Order: sequence, then C-alpha cells, then structure tokens
Amino acid sequence: MTGSQAQTRMRLKAARLHTPAGGGSFVMSHLSIGLFLVDQDRHRIAVGSDRQRHIPLKAGEGWILPADVTGICEYDEALSFLKLELPESLLGDVGFYRQRDFAPVVGAFDPLLAQFVHQAAATTESAPSLYRDTMQLALAAHLAEVLWPQKPGLAGIEDRRLRRALDYIHDNLAADLSLDDLASEAAMSRFHFSRAFTRVTGKSPLQYVISQRMELAKLLLKTTRLPMASIAANVGYEDVSRFGQHFRRHTGTTPAAYRAD
Repeated sequence: MTGSQAQTRMRLKAARLHTPAGGGSFVMSHLSIGLFLVDQDRHRIAVGSDRQRHIPLKAGEGWILPADVTGICEYDEALSFLKLELPESLLGDVGFYRQRDFAPVVGAFDPLLAQFVHQAAATTESAPSLYRDTMQLALAAHLAEVLWPQKPGLAGIEDRRLRRALDYIHDNLAADLSLDDLASEAAMSRFHFSRAFTRVTGKSPLQYVISQRMELAKLLLKTTRLPMASIAANVGYEDVSRFGQHFRRHTGTTPAAYRAD
C-alpha cells in the first residue's frame, strides 16, 4: 500500500454545515458525529424508524450514530453544525470493531470528545500528515472509550519494533512523516504503535519528531552557514515561519538568536 493510499484509507470526512430550517430523512453510511454550533429548541429526530422524538439540543451537544442507520431529523430554525464521518479502517486501528453495536447518542457530549471533534474539523488537508493522523487517531481512540469502555487491553510490544521506527524517524527527519509510515516500520497498527511509542519514549510520535527536528536544527545552526530556509527544509519545514515558531517553543529563543549566541 502506498503512502497516499494509506492516507485515503484512514481519512475521516469533516465538514462545517449551514442549513436552513427544515431537515428531512438521512442515511449514515459510516459512523457519524454531529456537533451543533447553535441551540435548537425545536429539534426532532427519529433513528431507525419514522417515530420522531422532540429532543432540544444546545450548542456543544449533538448526536453519534452507527453506520448504516437511517432516520429523520427536523428543526424549526437555521442550523450550523460540524459533521464527521469515521471510516471503518480508522476505528479498527483503535480496536473498535463494534461500530454498529451501540445505542445512538443524542444529547450531551463528553467534553473531551467535543474538543477532538472541533480539532478534527479544523485540521485541513494542507496540515502535516503526522499532525492530521495524530488528531484523527486521538479522536477515534477517545470515541471508542466513550462508546465501548470495556474494550480489551493492549498486547505487549517488543522494543526492537520501536527501534526500527526510531531509526526510520532519524533517517527521514526532512520527510512528511505519517503514523502510517512509522507504524508500518514497527509492524503495528497505528493505535498500538502510538501507545507503545509514548510509553517507551515519554513522548507521542508527533512530539518526538518535533523534538528531534529541533535538535538537528540546533546542530545545523551552530555548525553550518546554511540560510534559514535551507535549515528549515532540512528538518521538514517548508514554511520558515512555522519552523521558527516550533524552534522558539522548543528552545525559548529564535533560530537567528540561537545562531548568533
């Protein structure tokens, strides 16, 4: 499987929707989350039948519906909401295989889940792959905890697998690394890899990659006369300003000041 194929396989669909008063019937082909951005006192919904219930929803509340469910949703005022569709492959990566075996949720949301929904919806296609993958995996993992808290524990992971992933990171710091790349090197699912990596290193894969990029940048700043754009590119940043923000967050100073010190 190529990197682009893997990213397509795991990618969730997220959209911010604005609709006039009304509503109608719906069919959810994937497990879906809807998070209301405005209050809807006259919200009515029927799931799996045509028998509607009046369930007022406030901003920050919404619904979580299983794959292949049908129903009717109606409301008397214009509606703005976030809608996410999670592919089976992404849910499978966190061990959540009972994707149709849970009662639909309509009402209050787990606060952390709501935050993950906002973050996932705000993550654009132009975001670095590792960041996007991390956000999507975190959302799926927490959703599994909310809907299926009794899922089985994780199996032990051999350190030599993580060593392959660590070697891969250090050999490819300038590349657009993704969780697919790293988990493939370790021969694990994304979820198992992320948990094992964090347990062993004390950092998430994203945090570790950033820290190692900053260490290499510090070395290049002190030992070469490369221009700032070249150093940024050598540590995986096309955007020099973004590189500068990460460097300052990591070291407490700017790249230029670090070089001049």
